[in-house]
Amino acid sequence: MSANVAPASSRPVASDQTNEPAGSRRYSPLLASHDLAVSIGGNTVVAGLNLALHPGERLAILGRNGVGKTTLLHTLAGLARPEAGALELDGHGYAALGPRGAARLRGLLPQHQGDAFTASVLETVLIGRHPHLSRWDWESEADEGLARAALAAVGLADLAARSIHTLSGGERQRVALATLLVQAPRLYLLDEPLAHLDLNHQVAMLELFSRRAREDGAALVMVLHDVNLAARYSDQALLLHGEGEHELGDSEAVLDAASLSRLYGHPLRVIEDGERRWFVPEVPT
Repeated sequence: MSANVAPASSRPVASDQTNEPAGSRRYSPLLASHDLAVSIGGNTVVAGLNLALHPGERLAILGRNGVGKTTLLHTLAGLARPEAGALELDGHGYAALGPRGAARLRGLLPQHQGDAFTASVLETVLIGRHPHLSRWDWESEADEGLARAALAAVGLADLAARSIHTLSGGERQRVALATLLVQAPRLYLLDEPLAHLDLNHQVAMLELFSRRAREDGAALVMVLHDVNLAARYSDQALLLHGEGEHELGDSEAVLDAASLSRLYGHPLRVIEDGERRWFVPEVPT
């Protein structure tokens, strides 16, 4: 069973995402799914998912641990086959794009970073340029400039020469985000991008990628756990309730106390603060 609230395909990009009047936009979706069904281990993650994510839009995926958020994200990235339905990336199927073509259009931040070999922080970030290089090409000075700029954007410019194995968890996460920035895809798929980050860095990274969406016409799909940050930094929300049931629509419509309480199995209440809403868990007395 699924509940689709305010389908994204019928709504304009949020007003703070573009200076262009809504009626003049002719964007096609960067990511679209049609009656998508995804399952893992015999458990249905989503069924009948119809998603349209346009340039400048940000989608937050929320759900309990083990509900299949990562499986869905990997499917949206073209790394796992859906059980049914179809996916389009900028109007093309993944099979038609091929691995390199897909890598130029979409970038995935996985939950875990594996560093089997010693490398510097700069060398690690330069991996993001590989989809844009020919088979026998080496990274150019321009590529290195992009990598250094990405490190500066995540606040790690002074660590370029450090070994990747000497970093803290939060620093390593920011290196992974810098690597994705260097890849420069049009669609960012972020699996728990705030893991290991202090609050100041959480907000800084969400602001950074929101600017990419707003200024570069990119789109974001983010698996998040903080419902308040999800409400602040998303235009659409997808709630995975389990057994294929989902809610998809505008964040303001989907993210309410009743839906989130059911989603997490714990009562929440909403506090209004001017134009902002804050969701607070009820504490047993």
